[in-house]
Amino acid sequence: MVARADKRALKAVLIDLSGTLHIEDTAVPGAQEALKKLRKASVAVKFVTNTTKESKRSFKNKFAWQENEIFTSLSAARSLIEQKNHRPLLLVEDSALEDFTGIDTSEPNAVVIGLAPEDFNYQTLNKAFRMILDGAPLIAIHKARYYKRKDGLALGPGPFVTGLEYATDQKASVVGKPEQTFFIQALSDLGCSPSEAVMIGDDARDDVGGAQNAGMLGILVRSGKYREGDENKISPPPHLTCDSFPDAVEHILQHLL
Repeated sequence: MVARADKRALKAVLIDLSGTLHIEDTAVPGAQEALKKLRKASVAVKFVTNTTKESKRSFKNKFAWQENEIFTSLSAARSLIEQKNHRPLLLVEDSALEDFTGIDTSEPNAVVIGLAPEDFNYQTLNKAFRMILDGAPLIAIHKARYYKRKDGLALGPGPFVTGLEYATDQKASVVGKPEQTFFIQALSDLGCSPSEAVMIGDDARDDVGGAQNAGMLGILVRSGKYREGDENKISPPPHLTCDSFPDAVEHILQHLL
């Protein structure tokens, strides 16, 4: 466990989900007990995720959390779609579509892409390609390279987004982690600034690097998608690199509060 000295008044903890608290339907050992301990401390807790496989309501029902405790990249994408009055071609899992209820998708004029293995086929991607060539903006809910499943690492939406960028010579607008605006939005209703918050996650670039670029502390856990040496891929390095979410919580309780 390696930590950089950085004492500050802590008011909020942002927590990644997949790979940090759970892998698919299996909880990380000790995570539930550690979360209970953290909730008893004098900090706000919010769960932030790039996942586009599930709606906010499904997370609420699965984990018995309050809806206002969850901020997803789907939420950020919907906000952008509404601001720009886009009619999106939505490349997301069917289970995530309810987060776009009420959005007009007729005659789409924008491409919105998340993790959608069933849609990552030639016909659908070629349709998106042609729309972008005709002027439709490309919106990436996130650009994760890969994520962790029970059977091993699996491709995320990033390679497919990058393929469309390459083919069309257009850059995607990214709304999820590691964008600074994502972290600022997640903190907006907690009454604290980034300097008063810490992020815990298994993705060095998207979770920790993004949070630290936004002014937060970042704690990297060696679970989920973590691979040896990931902590050396970002600058500045993580405030702390530790084995698991329970270790991260212990560090917060002992050294940051």
